[in-house]
Amino acid sequence: MKSLILALALFATGAPAVALAADSTAASHAAWSTATTPLADLIANPATKAVLEKHMPGISTNPEIEPVKGLSLKAIQRYAPDRLPDALLAAIDADLAALPAAGH
Repeated sequence: MKSLILALALFATGAPAVALAADSTAASHAAWSTATTPLADLIANPATKAVLEKHMPGISTNPEIEPVKGLSLKAIQRYAPDRLPDALLAAIDADLAALPAAGH
């Protein structure tokens, strides 16, 4: 909701779209999460991809993930709880939270 209000305010003042993109980038870094971030986004970013590879070696190159790249790891967990236990997701979330803002 905060982003929507900011977007409307920026459009009303005629601020350039670049300001919106910068805010969006900062907001999305704060939101790196196994619960909300699509797997494709985690793989697309070098820093978050490294976190995934640390905990799940080969995940970014595994062709089996193609159909689920649009889902978060938490959503995928429902279909493969044995391969994505809560402890694994918690460890990934801890490493994602430790990433510097410049990493996004």
